[in-house]
Amino acid sequence: MTRLPASSLLCALLMAAGAACAAQPERAAQPGRLPAGIAYPVPEYKGGMKFRTPDALDQQLLTEAARRMKLTPAIVRSDASQVGAQLASGQVRLALLAIDPARAPAGTTLVPTGYVAAPMAVMRTDTDIRRWEHLKGRKVCLSEGGLYVGTLAAKYGAVEIVQRAPADSLLAVRTGACDAAVHDSAMLEELVRLPEWKKFSARLPAGPGVPLSFVVPSADARTINMLRQAASEWKSSGYLEQAMKSAVRHIAFEVYLDQDVPDCH
Repeated sequence: MTRLPASSLLCALLMAAGAACAAQPERAAQPGRLPAGIAYPVPEYKGGMKFRTPDALDQQLLTEAARRMKLTPAIVRSDASQVGAQLASGQVRLALLAIDPARAPAGTTLVPTGYVAAPMAVMRTDTDIRRWEHLKGRKVCLSEGGLYVGTLAAKYGAVEIVQRAPADSLLAVRTGACDAAVHDSAMLEELVRLPEWKKFSARLPAGPGVPLSFVVPSADARTINMLRQAASEWKSSGYLEQAMKSAVRHIAFEVYLDQDVPDCH
């Protein structure tokens, strides 16, 4: 005998009593799918588009977690301000966000992946930008949906130029369209180790880091245990580091393919 979820059982009882019942979450009608939230779902690739590596590893890690659960991810946009309501309503079963543990919604458990997101800027080596405060009035490139969009203008008075993806942002620095590019420190530290980025390896110190964590209802012990095991295996196997390095290599290659003008001098 199939056991109905508590919300569905309550709905049936209400209907039997003649009461109106709110529509059930969409995921209830989609067996085999994992409704989950991340900060910026990667737009679907369409023919003719330039392939672009995304700004973060969250969608890749979420897809890997879904694979372990033998489910297909159904990804929606989420953030710390709305994830609690999304979980409570059933719109998502879990989320993967860069979230301060102090902002975890009540009734949820955070499962850190081991990746920490922290902002860092890269620039030409002959830049006169020495501190974050020097970004005032300067053109700073970021990628669409990135964690730091809006923060540099608000905090430092920078002129933010939002690009489609990290490759476009970094390309703008190489050609002089932007004075700096701001992305996650782990990615940029790896990038500037490449020989072709020697002239663009000046950087500002990384800002405060925030752990990339799964946000799961505390009552879902089975999923929490599975995600903890996955995170442990990712750490022991070096999976996160390998995924980050692979993403950086792809981003660097995308910049190389699209740079049809010389570096600024």
